[in-house]
Amino acid sequence: MSDAAQAAAPRSGARVNGTIIRIFSELPERAVTFPVILMLTTVPDADTADKLASAALAARVAACVTQLGSVHSQYHWKGTVEAADEIQLLFKTSAARAAELERFIETHHPYETPELLSWQVSASASYGQWVNAETQRPVHV
Repeated sequence: MSDAAQAAAPRSGARVNGTIIRIFSELPERAVTFPVILMLTTVPDADTADKLASAALAARVAACVTQLGSVHSQYHWKGTVEAADEIQLLFKTSAARAAELERFIETHHPYETPELLSWQVSASASYGQWVNAETQRPVHV
């Protein structure tokens, strides 16, 4: 690289094997986000899905439950390979209610060992605030 090109290179860059790597000190401005917990489970049928979703909403451990539809699962169970048609449910809750939702699903689920997968996502500010508001309980003094 010529002296002129080197002088024009950004000061926030680093040279690696003769190539200038630019290091950005400022990231693009992002909208404010809120953590939301997603929890996935499967149940044996639509009636069970409706009951579990309604009960979780009534208990305010979830703000929303989306029935993702029918799936066909194949899995190992007690030494054999099983197969079942199931309904997937996706629960949305606040970080404050995640452990409680997990216990709720385990307690009310018809399976001996329910599938229970959870992960944290970044939600838009308005959606995250809504999830948090819907999973709060009034404080009684």
